[in-house]
Amino acid sequence: MEWLDAVAQEIISGIKHSIQELNIKEVQQLIALLLKAKDKKIFIVGMGRSGFVGRAFALRLMNLGFNVYFLGETITPAAEKEDLLIAISGTGATRMVLTASTAAKEIGTTVVAITSFPKSPLGKIVNHVVTLKGRTKMGWPREEDYLARQLVGESEPLTPLGSIFENNCMVFLDGLIVELMHRLGRTEEDLKRRHATIE
Repeated sequence: MEWLDAVAQEIISGIKHSIQELNIKEVQQLIALLLKAKDKKIFIVGMGRSGFVGRAFALRLMNLGFNVYFLGETITPAAEKEDLLIAISGTGATRMVLTASTAAKEIGTTVVAITSFPKSPLGKIVNHVVTLKGRTKMGWPREEDYLARQLVGESEPLTPLGSIFENNCMVFLDGLIVELMHRLGRTEEDLKRRHATIE
């Protein structure tokens, strides 16, 4: 069980580091945009594991009473000006996320990126970026970097295919939901009333 314990400690350490490194002004701006869009439509987009995290966030926003949709579902309505799109991509280079964000921007929808790379293609086209640290699947070092790290005793992360970003993102967005709960004066009982009853 040594690998399980080792990777769990790495994940916990990565989450702590990413939360400590958050730019509070970036987060405050995201909160302001979410609250402004409360009576508009909020769209979430992400692919792969980032998509799973995005769906979990969308569920909690729905529990809070937001009008929220996960992009790509057949019941997703048209985006309009003053709506909000939140794009989740660790690399900031995921093709379908870029396509959706570009289309939303052309409509006049406000677009926010949650990414590890604020200067990525995604970061360059959006209205606002929240930088969230985390190794992504594209974050593997070049061979020469790897050899240099070995020489000074640095080891590679244990989590496969960059899952540190998605773990960090899940915790960050769960924390954001609790922050929104308090700002909106909502309780867990309020959330339960909007939770699925047909399961």
